[in-house]
Amino acid sequence: MEAIADFSKMRPNNGLIFNTQTFLESAGVPKSVVRLRQSQTAYAQGDPAASVMYIQDGKVKLSVVNEVGKEAIVAILGSGEFFGEGCLAGETIRMGSATALTSTTVFVIQKNEMLRAIQFERKFPDRFMSYLLSRKIRTEEDLIDHLFNSSEKRLARTLLLLTGYGKQEPPQTVIPKMSQEMLAEMIGTTRSRVNFFMTKFKKKGYISCRGGLHVKPSLLNVLLHE
Repeated sequence: MEAIADFSKMRPNNGLIFNTQTFLESAGVPKSVVRLRQSQTAYAQGDPAASVMYIQDGKVKLSVVNEVGKEAIVAILGSGEFFGEGCLAGETIRMGSATALTSTTVFVIQKNEMLRAIQFERKFPDRFMSYLLSRKIRTEEDLIDHLFNSSEKRLARTLLLLTGYGKQEPPQTVIPKMSQEMLAEMIGTTRSRVNFFMTKFKKKGYISCRGGLHVKPSLLNVLLHE
């Protein structure tokens, strides 16, 4: 039996993902700006965990690799999102890698400066906690998705999330170029199954591959009705 309740709630959430760029600049939080090329690593698994990063623009893939070299994609993050926050909870080394999927600009905030902002900046702790809770909810939804839903629905949900659907900002219509192998890793299936469903989505007019991968809101029909 498939779980569909969480999919029916996929709509703009009016603020769970917040834009802190103006706040970080106006509050004078010390930070450095790093511009990453596509496929460039922000940090690698096993690196020292000494900073939190905030995505000003672009997309970042979080992944882990096991002892035999198999990669698992943990999340795809976009503008207005933090990553590397594990250092605030006592992590001394990075538990996974963070890689830019497109040209990406990030703010790098050292751990001690982030802790200072959380402790002393009046509005920031509530906003940061709200963000962390939204990430926790997203992780739980991802787990339910993998446990109970078909690979077709998992693929449709992943494509919609990659456009930013469900965030405060209007969703994008074109998502970064991504191989079918990567999509298969993200949803826990094979490349051939991804190819089959992508072809099906194209025939139904839910997606288009001319000039990039265009994802249309009508793809939500796969989650709600099929």
